[in-house]
Amino acid sequence: MGSVNSRNGKLYLDFSYQGQRCREQTALPQSQTNERKLQKLMNQIDADIRLGCFVYGEYFPDSKKAKLFIQQDREAQKKKQALMGNYKSALMELQGIDTIAFDEFVQEWFDENQVRWKESYKDSMKIYLWHYLVPHFGETQVDKITRADILKYRASLVKARPCGKTLSADFINHVMTPLRMILNEAADRYAFSATFENIKPLRIEKRDVHPFNLDEVTQFLSAVRREFKDYFTVRFFTGMRTSEIDGLKWKYVDFDRRIITIRETLVNGRPDNTKTLGSARDIQMSSVVYEALYSQRQVTGDKEYVFCNKAGKPLDKGNVRDRVWKPTLTKLGMEYRRPYETRHTAATLWLAAGEAPEWIARQMGHTTTKMPFEIYSRYVPNLTRKDGSAFEKLLANNAITQSTKNEG
Repeated sequence: MGSVNSRNGKLYLDFSYQGQRCREQTALPQSQTNERKLQKLMNQIDADIRLGCFVYGEYFPDSKKAKLFIQQDREAQKKKQALMGNYKSALMELQGIDTIAFDEFVQEWFDENQVRWKESYKDSMKIYLWHYLVPHFGETQVDKITRADILKYRASLVKARPCGKTLSADFINHVMTPLRMILNEAADRYAFSATFENIKPLRIEKRDVHPFNLDEVTQFLSAVRREFKDYFTVRFFTGMRTSEIDGLKWKYVDFDRRIITIRETLVNGRPDNTKTLGSARDIQMSSVVYEALYSQRQVTGDKEYVFCNKAGKPLDKGNVRDRVWKPTLTKLGMEYRRPYETRHTAATLWLAAGEAPEWIARQMGHTTTKMPFEIYSRYVPNLTRKDGSAFEKLLANNAITQSTKNEG
């Protein structure tokens, strides 16, 4: 059995092989973390030696001692290949490992699943996995991660970071989602009881929406820089997401049918698919949207993107927000609202105008009418100034009818 030792503050491996004592120096400074790493490696070397699969040159390719074991390495390599898939199982068994380390399984899980993910989702998943989960659970065997470990880790994310900032409940839930998926998958593969059970996500306070009324929209479009008037007109009156309008190409604008086809988006500066399958849709152009796009065609009609810079590249949402959106609100003396409120504005204006909720849902890329009713309907009375008037009219008509009958 080999050991991990220290010399001049640096760690080295000490073990016997083929009757010879082998000492292999590393550049790792002595620390508990590094000792654990090397002990794990030492356990693997011991197991390989016992299996007859220890290839010295693979572990220590720059070692002078590797030259002494060239023949043994060839034989070990042949035996290793002969074992095929049984090698890893045998190696883990000799090391007393029944499952797999969390960091190893994460990489395996990510490689298997990334083929079905959008690029933007991959980017987010990399952050959740390698910035949060792997640094914490790292070399822990997946079956050794307990429910208590999970809850303690989540509690640590809730606490303020050294910079004073805190993570939102929504973001923490997004970090915990792949942890749940990974541990459940590992439990199925290695036949142990899943530990991520009955752990409810953190409660998320619903973000209130602040749509513009029609007067505010008119004021904004009158005050915004001329070259962005068409852009914001389309945003306010179509309900398109930022990624959808920034990724809109002229090939998706049909003036004859008065249709905007949503098939692509722009996420992190890259073309991508729509947010969901339901987000792929056809938006009907109102007269004001038709005129705005017709006007924009005179400016960028020879480019690929409808709204772009002089070089034909898509707009940068951060620049638009900071250099156009914010200054316009400030100029008008309006309280700051997210650019995304243009989408909420379209929904409330449609509802106020009496459009069918089913039609509104289709225009916005929702699969049901639940969203328009739950989020936007409370704004309609303030826009129409007719709160309850339809019911009052019904009562009045009924009273007239009853009076006529009584007189008869």
